[in-house]
This record gives sequence, C-alpha cells and structure tokens, in this order.
Amino acid sequence: MCVKESGPNPESNSRLKALIQNSRDANMPKDNVERAIKRATSKDQADYKEVIFEGYAPHGIAILVETATDNNTRTVANVRACFNKCDGSLGTSGSVEFMFEHKCHFKIAQGDRDLETFEFEMIDHGVEEVFAEYDEEKSLDTIMLYAQFAEFGNITKALEKMDIEILSSGFERIPMDNKSLDAIAQDEVEKLLERLEEDEDVQAVFHNMAS
Repeated sequence: MCVKESGPNPESNSRLKALIQNSRDANMPKDNVERAIKRATSKDQADYKEVIFEGYAPHGIAILVETATDNNTRTVANVRACFNKCDGSLGTSGSVEFMFEHKCHFKIAQGDRDLETFEFEMIDHGVEEVFAEYDEEKSLDTIMLYAQFAEFGNITKALEKMDIEILSSGFERIPMDNKSLDAIAQDEVEKLLERLEEDEDVQAVFHNMAS
C-alpha cells in the first residue's frame, strides 16, 4: 500500500522507509523486503486499501480495527461476524474513533544524549512526549518519542538530518479514557479481540479496556 500510494523509493516515501527499518529491526531478510517492493510495483498486484472498522465489545468497550483488504465485501462480513459471535456490535464510521488519539512513535538509542535537552530540540519538530525506555530484547537504553500522526514525516526528516538512526517507528491509536472491568468481563472482551486479530485482513486492533 505504501509503494502504490507514494512510490517504491524509500528516500521520497517516509512511511515505506519506516517499514523497511522496522523489518530490519525484526531481522527480516533484505531479499524479502526487496521482493515485496518489486511485487507492489507490478500491474498484476491487487490494490489493497486501508479500511477502519469501529464498534463495541461486550460491556461497552470501544473497539477500533485497522484492516488492509483487496476485497472490502469479504472483510466487512468477517469483521461483522467477529462482533456478532462475541456479543459485540459493529458501529458506523466515527462512532468510536473520536475516543482515540492517532499517534506516531519512534525508538532511538539513547547513547550519551541528555533527555531534557533532546526533548526541547524535538518539540520544535512536533514531538509531544519523550521518555527513556530500556529495550530488554536488545539490552539497550532507548528513547521513545510520541507525536500526532500527521507529524510522522516531519519527525522522520528531522531525525535523519541529525544523523540519528531510527531503530523502529509506527502508529498507535491511544484511548483517551480507559474502562475497568472485572476478570470475567475482561475474558469476554478478550475473546472478541483474539477473534479479530486472527483474521488475515486485520492489521491492528485497539480498545479502551484497562489492562
């Protein structure tokens, strides 16, 4: 989808560049990435579209589902079936999206950077939140940056100009208010979340149930 939307050159397609960085972080072979990009430029490759579904799980938990599909009819039917089978309800566009903030995030190595000084530098580029985080998998002190979704390209370019390697980046929908449930109710919601995540068209599922 990134290639079809903005071309196969990662230098002019910041979202594609981020996906390549993330694949490298996940140890995906370079050949796999190159084949995927080449396949996306083929005229025979089906057009995939991002479609967002909104609804409610049992007990009033708001659910937002991001999908990538080449057959919207199939995806709508599958997502609706997930909600129906788990006593949820599929809503209309805009019914729960307003409950979530659409954010982008970046992870970089902390190195010898002073967190407070770096935060002041990045605020000018649209960053809203900066905090230190230890990456147990890499045994590395890192810095996480969060900003509004629309600032993704600006922040990517700013980090590149500073010669700062982006270890990983991505997007999240963060609930503005979480709802607490008892253990039994949580299990009922989890069944819907698991069913949705098993669907091959589903890319991500977000909710406002407190952990």
